[in-house]
Amino acid sequence: MPDNDHSLEQERQLLASVADKGAGAKAKTYAKLCGPGWLQSAITLGGGSLVGALGVGVIGGTNFMWVQPVAMVLGVIMLSAIAYVTLSTGERPFRAINDHVSPFLGWAWLIATMVANMVWVLPQFNLAFGAVAKNLAPSIPDTNGSKMLISAAVLAVATTIIWSYGSGSRGVALFERMLKVLVGLIVVSFVGVVLVLTLAEDSPLRWGAVFSGLVPDFGALFRPAETFRPMIDQLDPAAAEAWTKRITGMQRDNIIAAFGTTVGINMTFLLPYSMLRRRWGKEHRGLAIFDLSTGLLIPFVIATGCLVIAAATQFHDNPDNNNPAQSKSLVAAAERQFGEGGFAELDAARQAEVLTAIYTAMPGGEKAVAKLEMMTAKRSQWELAKALEPFAGTFFSQYVFGIGVLAMAISTIIILMLINGFAVCEMLGVPDSGAPHRAGCILVGVIGFFGPIAWGQLGPWLAIPVSVFGLTLLPIAYLTFLLLMNSKGLLGSSRPEGGRRLRWNVLMATATTVATLGAGWASYGKISELAEKKGMPGELGWFGPGLIVAFGLIALLTRRRDNFGLC
Repeated sequence: MPDNDHSLEQERQLLASVADKGAGAKAKTYAKLCGPGWLQSAITLGGGSLVGALGVGVIGGTNFMWVQPVAMVLGVIMLSAIAYVTLSTGERPFRAINDHVSPFLGWAWLIATMVANMVWVLPQFNLAFGAVAKNLAPSIPDTNGSKMLISAAVLAVATTIIWSYGSGSRGVALFERMLKVLVGLIVVSFVGVVLVLTLAEDSPLRWGAVFSGLVPDFGALFRPAETFRPMIDQLDPAAAEAWTKRITGMQRDNIIAAFGTTVGINMTFLLPYSMLRRRWGKEHRGLAIFDLSTGLLIPFVIATGCLVIAAATQFHDNPDNNNPAQSKSLVAAAERQFGEGGFAELDAARQAEVLTAIYTAMPGGEKAVAKLEMMTAKRSQWELAKALEPFAGTFFSQYVFGIGVLAMAISTIIILMLINGFAVCEMLGVPDSGAPHRAGCILVGVIGFFGPIAWGQLGPWLAIPVSVFGLTLLPIAYLTFLLLMNSKGLLGSSRPEGGRRLRWNVLMATATTVATLGAGWASYGKISELAEKKGMPGELGWFGPGLIVAFGLIALLTRRRDNFGLC
């Protein structure tokens, strides 16, 4: 018997031996066999999660600790359903969607995945360069030569790891172990920073507030966090109303975007193919759910939770880290004081002195506006590292934090390459191995290589349309698998029935509804942002939600006849 078959048979025997045992025995066995769930962690713990956690922490503080965990729970529900459908049938999902739902949806899903891979790999290489040049080795010059050198090193590491994936079952196991190490580095790095922050003298971290923030508060969609209330109360009624609306909108944007994008379109593509590559079948369905819970949900919640904690303690209602340069009203006052171009000619230290002096002399209402501007300003991971330094020291705030960010970037690059290899093979209709798979992987890696140079110029042009495209397809992908879960033609006797079917449908319908609302709101905001920058009508914002509706209508018109039912 070939080695691959022998390993698979051993897995089946292990699973059969605990099939009728308790949760403890199953968990012990399942822990030895996990893998695809960790790949999901490796892609979702990237630059997007980093920026999302920073945004949530800055605008909502520890009151918003609940946002990303709840969003990921809904994502895990859908991924578990995708795993159930895939493992019950053994069919490649692209073909299953084309044959049982709609060929339009199948091709849209594949194309959206490939486009997202090729665009979002660019900022990951950019993030990797920043982690090295700003945290780990700040003496490295910010030149194109340095960027290309670091990109080449990152690409070499990613390619070496990817190559192991194509060398049989042992290669897949080795690949997954290396990804587990990278995910572990991310989690340990950010936990280490928060632990040191906890033990630091005069630390602003309050664990009571952290735990209370894990309780969902959907009222934050409609009112500002209490932290902003003292400043808003100092304003006249019109200004108070304007700032209330503005802050509530920012909170809503962060919350809904997190719900709509925690699980990306790429992840829905990766999961079934990584499981099929391991030759998992019906007997692995329980393992798949355990794998997603321990390999995706837990690392994600811990890592992003630590980032939210760090950002909240340093920037949300923390006057020590207010940056006067991020207040438009202060900068405008300084420019009026020094005349046209005069303020800009001052060095950074002198500018800071001037802005601080203006802020100190401001009357209450104007000072409140300036503080609100500083409190709601966007912050970067590099600002966070600098703000943590007085509490965590240089080693943890720069080096440990930097290692976590670098691991985030590299792990996401690897998985984006892997997904693109799967997608290219599906597009060509060939097995997901060998030269076509490697060519698809390398294509994304080579594009990403230019990220540190190109993203600054291309990002504003690519980020919005690709985000809208991906966000549009995500709820459609969710709806597709909801239909597949109810397809008698595809699942046959494996289709859940009775109470099990009702539970699946309620959970999946909830996740699909939330994803649709989140995607619609986020895409509306992104198109509105683009329209505002280009001086176009604000009504263009409805183009994003309109795409979701249009895709749904086209899917209905191109649907396959099948035995579906949702009850």
